[in-house]
Amino acid sequence: MRRLSKKKRVVVTLLLLVGGFYYINHSDFLITGLRRTEEPPPRELTWESERLVSKESWVEQGDYLPLNVSYQLLAGAPSPLQRYLSIGVSSIKRQKGSYLIPTLQSLFSQSSPEERSSMVVVLLLADFDLSWRVSTVKEIRTEFQSELEQGQLLVLHVTQDSYPPLTGLKRNYNDAPDRVSFRSKQNLDYAFLMHYSAALGRYYLQLEDDISSSKNFLSSIRRHVDEQEGKGTTWATLEFSNLGFIGKLYKSAHLPLLARFLFLFYQEMPCDWLMSHFRTLLTQKGQILFKPSLFQHMGTFSSFQGTYNKLKDKDFEDELYNNPPAQVFTDMSAYQKHVPRLAWEAGEGVFWARSPEKGNHLTVVLEQPAVVTGILVESGSGGKDLLESAQVELGTEVVSTDSQKTCKEFRLVGALENGRFERQEVDKKISSASSCLRILVTAVQKDWVIFSRVRISVKSS
Repeated sequence: MRRLSKKKRVVVTLLLLVGGFYYINHSDFLITGLRRTEEPPPRELTWESERLVSKESWVEQGDYLPLNVSYQLLAGAPSPLQRYLSIGVSSIKRQKGSYLIPTLQSLFSQSSPEERSSMVVVLLLADFDLSWRVSTVKEIRTEFQSELEQGQLLVLHVTQDSYPPLTGLKRNYNDAPDRVSFRSKQNLDYAFLMHYSAALGRYYLQLEDDISSSKNFLSSIRRHVDEQEGKGTTWATLEFSNLGFIGKLYKSAHLPLLARFLFLFYQEMPCDWLMSHFRTLLTQKGQILFKPSLFQHMGTFSSFQGTYNKLKDKDFEDELYNNPPAQVFTDMSAYQKHVPRLAWEAGEGVFWARSPEKGNHLTVVLEQPAVVTGILVESGSGGKDLLESAQVELGTEVVSTDSQKTCKEFRLVGALENGRFERQEVDKKISSASSCLRILVTAVQKDWVIFSRVRISVKSS
């Protein structure tokens, strides 16, 4: 009887062990810890969305590192056609105001109809507050009905069950536990957002929910991408803002790998630090940052505890650089490497000229005649080296004189005031195509002069 009783005890112990292992393997309780069960969502927020899978990625093809996440599509419908650009935005409930609607308005209003048809904005409402999601979706449906109907805006949510642990995480940089939880969840939000967006566009742009964009930003991005591809540059990230995780562009073929990278190391460091490591791992030698910036941080209060945040990008230009191809000529003497074309080209460069004489000029000769709609001329730096007396003219009929080019006839547009000239709707006064823009000095000045920006906008051909 004692031997039989001992056998029974062994059998019971084995059954308990097997049952324990089964429970561990089939329950996420020990993995994710105690979680607050979400309220059942209203019927209008329960549309389960299938993710379009990118066939370009070896990660997806081989089912490496499976990322199991379910999506709720709250508004909009994905197009079966791939766009040029998908734009990812993640948003949570803020303690002090919201910048989400102005951010979306800026993205669409600063884009032409052709640009809007080439992009899709993917918005992840990443907060677990159900009432906030319901009210936000209602507002979005009211403000962006057309964009939703045309497949230019998608609104998603990922249920809390898809997230790994968000508390009790590593404190690598001695951050407070709530700060660690916040930035770790942010990494996961971005991972889920990228995972879903992988097949929606050829390229993917990461933004935040409190930015404003420059005019025609998509056209500028396309131009810079074409330049990089033309050079045969090895790149993983192109940056169109120097701030945080704003304005970072990726190839969509890299998104499945990038999403898993963020997911695996979500508790290690902030997302922008992880991004720099990802860039290096994909053998990009250094940062590729374009100026002027295309996106500006407009939020005053952070999404983390509503703390004050005055971060601004000093290289942002509200009006996008869109000067057409041209040659630049002058009879003024340039200082060192501050040559005339730097005032016309994008970036921080300036044309710095020694004291100008009456009759000196800076002349831009367009490669193709165009109807000019707007002109901006800015001079000086910090209130010094202003162009004191000059006028702006448009010319026609290009002629060559020695090593320079100019136009045969010019028409006056206006004069600089306090070293600056800006005029819109120029085509209402001069409706014909122009070939030259000339800044003509009308009086001698003792001080040197800095031409910081010369910009024009033209009608599309």
